Amino acid sequence: MVPPEVCVVGEINPDLILYGLPENFQLERETLIERFRVTLGSSSAIFAHNLSALGTRVGMCSKTGKDVFGEMSLGWLREAGVDVSKVRMESDTGTGVTVILANQNGRFILTYPGSMFELRFEDLDLTYIFSARHLHLSSYFLHKALRPRIVELFRTAKQRGLTTSLDTNDDPSGEWGEEVPKLLEFVDVFLPNEYEARRIARVENLFEALRILTRVTRLVVVKRGSKGAIAYDGEREYKSSAVRVVPSDSVGAGDSFDAAYIQRFLAGASIQEALEFASVVGAFSTTGEGGIEAFRNPKLLQEFLKENAKGKEGETSETQPRSD
Repeated sequence: MVPPEVCVVGEINPDLILYGLPENFQLERETLIERFRVTLGSSSAIFAHNLSALGTRVGMCSKTGKDVFGEMSLGWLREAGVDVSKVRMESDTGTGVTVILANQNGRFILTYPGSMFELRFEDLDLTYIFSARHLHLSSYFLHKALRPRIVELFRTAKQRGLTTSLDTNDDPSGEWGEEVPKLLEFVDVFLPNEYEARRIARVENLFEALRILTRVTRLVVVKRGSKGAIAYDGEREYKSSAVRVVPSDSVGAGDSFDAAYIQRFLAGASIQEALEFASVVGAFSTTGEGGIEAFRNPKLLQEFLKENAKGKEGETSETQPRSD
């Protein structure tokens, strides 16, 4: 078996996205919506799927239930070329599911954790993980059983010569884990959004958060939605503007950004090059409904990259020292 370039440890579940919801709901009344989409969800799985679609050899270590949701999710991953041979399917648990309620003002995200909460360190094939060049983990706060040993996993990965990346995603408890800085000591690329960066650093100012976080980790790359993205390595700031598209939705855009950044990181691109390429790919993600649908059409992906990524690969853009 050829080892993966990137091994993703994390959750796998489908998304059910409901579009065109009214602003207000009434109890005991039937509410009509415009349309719905069932697709691959979960930050880790979307990252793996889209990184594979970009041409990187990807494998996953995870757990699902032995049920229709698990089978559907693994089918989407296999279709993209992700190796799921190390995903455990167990009959005594249920695959998680996320329901996304979308209207013109934003979205509500409702998640049943299921097997996300039950993935344990003992479920992981460590030989397989450490055969990769790079380890990525998403949704740190949802890994209830795995979380006590994630620092150990990342520390060992670094000892074995892997590079690493982390996207914690949201913390439903609102506590933001005091142990996260210890984990960040073993993370090469930290990939939060702006809200997550500020919450984990426990400050309100993003640039202060960047300074705090880069005291314990090598590089922080922050997704800022319509404001683009910013990276900071403790000495220099790098920026990329958002790419203008007509979006279907923003589900999975951050995970797609992460995938593109790591692809360019592993290819030896500069921070600026990787940041700009990731912004293009994150924008492409929003042109399809859900986190992976745009990437299921390789022709459209290549056309979008050809049109929008000119000069974003292979050319080094100038960066400016921080001014504040």
